[in-house]
Amino acid sequence: MYATVRQFSTSVLRQALIRPPIDVYGVGGRYATALFSAASKQKKLEQVEKEMGTLSALIKDPKLSSIVMNPHVKRSLKLKFFGDAMTKANLSPITVNLVSVLADNGRLTLTADVVGAFAKMMSAHRGEVICTVTTAHPLDEANLAELKVALNGFLAKGETLILETKSDASILGGMIVSIGDKYVDMSTKTKIHKLTKIIRDS
Repeated sequence: MYATVRQFSTSVLRQALIRPPIDVYGVGGRYATALFSAASKQKKLEQVEKEMGTLSALIKDPKLSSIVMNPHVKRSLKLKFFGDAMTKANLSPITVNLVSVLADNGRLTLTADVVGAFAKMMSAHRGEVICTVTTAHPLDEANLAELKVALNGFLAKGETLILETKSDASILGGMIVSIGDKYVDMSTKTKIHKLTKIIRDS
């Protein structure tokens, strides 16, 4: 177990982790993995998922954020303010324990990363496959419907596509597709860069 998640759920440390359906890398991902395991063992995944939404709202509160995210404020003071807010929100011991460990390890600034990583794990737990498609211009309904049909071909039985579309004029044309752990860059911008490199190297 990584040192950064020491103390988080004694039972998790003593027993083998219950691995989430997907790996989310980075420090936030490691905390989220320990959280997923603890919540799974206590059969409280859905409850903790809801509480992550509450936690996300708390850290966005200007007054609380100005204290919790300030590197010059003592950890004990940060935890006191955060603790008071969590008590008012009636959060479970699992979530309170997570925040306590983040505070002890000086990682409260990574709270949003942990929340995001846990959301990805829960999405995969439900069989949802998140796909992000970036195009230079918004897709019309016909192209969007055609794209969904093509993307559904990547899914395994029982999986559900969660499609998010974005527009970014800087890619010039084509599209960039991120689905599950796959990433395909078919943008005009990237094609031009590759062509330019070929010309320069020739």
